Amino acid sequence: MVVRLGGADELTAFRARVAADTRLNLDVKAEPAFYAEQSKSLSNFISYLGITLSAIFSIGAMIGAMITMYASVANRTGEIGTLRALGFRRSSILVAFLAESLLLALIGGVAGLFIASFLQAFTITTMNFQSFSQLAFGFHLTPGIVLATLVFSLFMGLVGGFLPSVRAARLEIVDALRAA
Repeated sequence: MVVRLGGADELTAFRARVAADTRLNLDVKAEPAFYAEQSKSLSNFISYLGITLSAIFSIGAMIGAMITMYASVANRTGEIGTLRALGFRRSSILVAFLAESLLLALIGGVAGLFIASFLQAFTITTMNFQSFSQLAFGFHLTPGIVLATLVFSLFMGLVGGFLPSVRAARLEIVDALRAA
């Protein structure tokens, strides 16, 4: 049963009248609260689905970053040997390759945010079959989302670039120069 009430005072009074009548087993809620409660399970499902897909794609992105950095190390073996012969320490080589990986990850994160910003123009709707109401979902880019995205992309670049950077730092001078 739907009863239209004018304001919060009328809702409180109606709630008190319904609670006083022991024959009724009703729960009085405001309409927005009712629809929010009905759509909570679908909203949670969509959130969990998004998090799961993001985790899967993030693992793929870290593997892709690792492959890219391994290729970079393999292509620049001679340069690494030259730097080591000139007196650069292993830690300097490690930091240089890690910085490159982090820079690539940051560029990828900014590009992803740029593309994702266009999603703000779209609203996705679906039907809630519990209440036969239509649910609308939208994407709103906030400063918190931007910060979390950039931090996460840097984390992925760090994880994806760490092992190739260690490999570059561990190359022996003679072997690196011979490979050039």
